[in-house]
Amino acid sequence: QVPLVESGGGLVQAGGSLRLSCAASGRTFSNYGMGWFRQAPGKEREFVAAISWSGGSTYNEDSVKGRFTISRDNAKNTVYLQMNSLKPEDTAVYYCAARPGSRYYTRAAEYSVWGQGTQVTVSS
Repeated sequence: QVPLVESGGGLVQAGGSLRLSCAASGRTFSNYGMGWFRQAPGKEREFVAAISWSGGSTYNEDSVKGRFTISRDNAKNTVYLQMNSLKPEDTAVYYCAARPGSRYYTRAAEYSVWGQGTQVTVSS
């Protein structure tokens, strides 16, 4: 397993941008598919974006397409979520997740390792 630590959350006005980072320890990071999920108060955890182990394949949830970009740097053991044109409905705790495998994965149940989460708050 690769312990995960998210950072980069904060308070931003609508229309602004944030970049989340997820740092992983362990030599096998490049063998893991990675994903971002979020959970707003009173709601279920939902999928946001995912990336394959090579970074060659990505997938975004419909509501963030064109605004959020997932990427990874295997040399730095880090996955990123660039969030642009933020909306108040993007407010949530954002979680990074990992699982062994070559492709991207979109269901929370497919992931075996989770970070502690980072709060993103978008004001209107």
